[in-house]
Amino acid sequence: MTEPPVLTENEIYERMVETILDHRLPPGTKLVEDRLATAFGVSRTRIRPVLVRLANEQIVTLTLNRGATVAQPTASEAREVFEVRRLIEPTLIACFIARAGAADMAVLSQCIAEEEEARKAGDMRRAIRLSGDFHLHIANAAQHETLGRILRKLVSRTSLILMTYRADVQPQSDASRCGCQEHRALLDAIRLRDAKEAARLMQEHLAQLESQLQFTQAGEAVPDLLALFGAEPIALA
Repeated sequence: MTEPPVLTENEIYERMVETILDHRLPPGTKLVEDRLATAFGVSRTRIRPVLVRLANEQIVTLTLNRGATVAQPTASEAREVFEVRRLIEPTLIACFIARAGAADMAVLSQCIAEEEEARKAGDMRRAIRLSGDFHLHIANAAQHETLGRILRKLVSRTSLILMTYRADVQPQSDASRCGCQEHRALLDAIRLRDAKEAARLMQEHLAQLESQLQFTQAGEAVPDLLALFGAEPIALA
């Protein structure tokens, strides 16, 4: 019988990021190295660099003598993330408008279309990820290395914040639809090369997202790491 291939550290990282940002590992979940190593079929020495990488991106929190947990942004941190995004994204969108071509516009349009499909299907986790992709493409194509690097970390943080604190909304509700509508308005301003209007719409969009946060949330069940990443789940201590 052929054994499954051993995952690389980057493959482990990608699977963990996807699982965390999809909220299958909710904020505050303890990431036990032994369980992760067993789930991925690797040694603990292969898991540690992945956790360090995730910690550098503020997706995971590493605490001395306590190990790793999925990052759990506070209400204050959540507000700070949106404050910083409102400061830097108008500059990024202006840089994007100065450089973007038809292919870049098509990517943004596709992001919006896929986000709308996810919302209609009730897949809010995927919708949030696709919304982040919209902003990340603007940052990447803007070719502003420093602000782009900052935003990439903030978008990951925002996904955690939205999945933690965003009020539950029905896929067809006004609150759910507004994100796509705001992205379409942004794309219209971008196509007109109206940097001032695009910056205004971007700030309004981020303020609207922040206004939907609710900072009183019920506790969540602790997930089983082996059930998520391995073949034979066992109880999580």
